[in-house]
Formats: sequence, structure tokens, C-alpha cells
Amino acid sequence: MNLGIVYFFIFTVYGVASPYLSVLVHNLGYGPAVVGLLLGLFEIAGIGGPFIIGRFSDSIGRYRPGLLLSLLIIPLALFPLLLWRNILVSAIALVFLAFGIRSLIPLLDAATTLLLANKEDYGKIRSIGSISFVLMALFLQYTPILQPQTASAIGIWLGITALASLLTLPLLREETVHQPEKKKETQIDKAAGMSLRAAFPPIFIIGLIIIGLGRLSMAPIVSFFSLYVSEELHWNAVGLMWALSAVSEIPFMFISGKLIRRFGAAPLIALSMVAVIARLGLYALFPTAVGAILGQILHSLCYGLFHPAAVAFVSTHVPPQKRAVGLTMYLSLGVGLPTFIGSAMGGYVVELFGYRMLFGSYTVFSLIGLMVYAFFAGQLSETRPAR
Repeated sequence: MNLGIVYFFIFTVYGVASPYLSVLVHNLGYGPAVVGLLLGLFEIAGIGGPFIIGRFSDSIGRYRPGLLLSLLIIPLALFPLLLWRNILVSAIALVFLAFGIRSLIPLLDAATTLLLANKEDYGKIRSIGSISFVLMALFLQYTPILQPQTASAIGIWLGITALASLLTLPLLREETVHQPEKKKETQIDKAAGMSLRAAFPPIFIIGLIIIGLGRLSMAPIVSFFSLYVSEELHWNAVGLMWALSAVSEIPFMFISGKLIRRFGAAPLIALSMVAVIARLGLYALFPTAVGAILGQILHSLCYGLFHPAAVAFVSTHVPPQKRAVGLTMYLSLGVGLPTFIGSAMGGYVVELFGYRMLFGSYTVFSLIGLMVYAFFAGQLSETRPAR
């Protein structure tokens, strides 16, 4: 129950940041080109930041201090971002904001996978975060107070949700979930390839590559679906469509533990890539409201099933002493970096060929991922006891 409360409040931060960060940056007075550069910088910083904070958390064997630091960074970064309209100040502030926001999920997931007596309960706990995201997004859509139409209002909501989440951290009653890494062991990790190989075995890296290819296919949905709905479909339903996708993921988050036990994590990751291909095909071949609705419902498999399976895969192949770094590698290198690359390329595809070609062409990355999975399927399905 305590974990669920922490998840609920921390995901209110994402309920503000995910839909409205681009609006905040645009409302600072920057044009589309600068907005794209600043958001790209945010994505890159979001890769490096969690590694630093995650490594710190792994070294002390506890994750609450890292979560505390991450949540404090958010309001501190918002002050210069909102007060000084200077591109250099904005860039630096967004780097720190990315450090804070992007570190929350890998740290909380790492603590959860180690604290839960039954690892299959992760999906149920994580579904609380999805519910929180939906409720926060709908609240901001209809609230008469501080409507998120200005940079200041969005920044205030980000600060409020971060500080409210901070107050729930005492509920995360973690003892030392594993022994902190000793300095001698850290030096061995750096000096000897065998230790790194034991912590991050080749099959984990292969799985990370497969995950990255699948997320590369998802990049145009993350970055361009809203514009597709408004500009290609001429339909004023962007908020409704994102709420639908978030709601659809909740049932699969809830039952993911049973599915992972029955079929294994890697096959479910492969299934999610099949769903991504189908989803992109719907947007490309059926540019209608019905096609958009059906595509958003497939988010249930593309993310609702995919994310718990990916976390389970990391938990299986990375020992507890490296769990936060392993989950950070998944969220940063497996999700963040492909999203940044895919979004950067996608803008040019849209300008040259349009949205339908964008969605259709990106199916190729999931197809490649499925071929890699088929080649290594036997090894990927093997379990590796956590140490």
C-alpha cells in the first residue's frame, strides 16, 4: 500500500511533464526550431542524469536519498527556467530538470523490484502510476485554477507535484536492500572486464538492443501523434486520445505478472513490437478517427505489457547490486536515446513525406528487432538468478 501511494504521487509529476513540457518551453518565447533543440537537450541530459544518481543509490544500497535529491532538483531548476528568459539559462535549467524528472522512475522501479516479496506484483503497483497519470492529465485539462496554458502555470504545477511527492518518501520504508558496494569491488569493476560482464552480461545487452529498436519505432508516436491528430485528421481530440492510451495500459499492467510467469519476459517484449507494427500501420493506412482510436488502444500492448516485461527482463539478468544502473540503462539507452534519435529523424520525414509515411516507415525498426529476437530467442528466454 505504501509503495502504491509513492507511485501515485510521483506519477503526478509525469502527468504534468509529459503533456506540457513542450508547451512550457514554447511559452518561454522560443520558436519551434529552438524548442526542438532544447527538448533534444532535455532528452540527452535525461540519459546521463539517472546514471549519476542511480550509481550513487547503488553504491549506498538505498534509493530514497536519490529520490529525495531528484525531487528537490525539479523546483530548484524551475526557478531560473521561469525567471530568466535567456537561452543559455534555459538550457542549463532544462539539463537539471531532466536530471530530476528522468531519475524518478528508474530509482523507484529499482527499489520496488528489491522490496517486493512477490516480483509479479510489480505490474499491479505500476498500474497505480498509470491511474495517477490519467487523473492528473484530466485534472489539468479541466481545472479552472492555474490552467496549463502559460509557462508559469505549468511550472507551478510541476513544482507542486514534486514537493507533494517528496512528502510521501517516508512511506518508502526501505532498509538497506543490499550491501553497498565496497571500494575494492568498484575498482575491480572498472579494471576487470569479468566483473562488468557478470553485472551486465552479453544477453542483457542484446535484450537492450531489441528494446531500443522497438522504442525507436515508438518515437513518432511519442513525438508526432498529437500533431497527426490535429493536422492530418483535423480532429480536436489530442487530450482524449492520450487519456485513452493511458487507460488502456492499466489492465495489462495489472495482469503482467501472471503473463510474465506464463510466457517469460522476452517473448512479451517481442509481442509488444508486433503490436507497435500494427499500431503504426493503423495510423499510416487508416488516417481516420477510428484508426487513431484503435491505435491508441494498442498502447495496452505497446507499453502496458512491454514495460513490466522489460523491467522483469532487467531484474532477471542484472544482479541487485547493479539494479538501479541496469534499469537506468533500460530507460535511458533503451528508451530515451532511441526516442531522441527517432524524433530528430522523424521531423525531416514529416517535412518531406508527411505523417503517414513517417508511421509506415518506422515499422522497419520493430521488424529488425523481431529478427534479432528470433535469432537469440533461446538465450533470451533463459533465466539468470539474481545475486
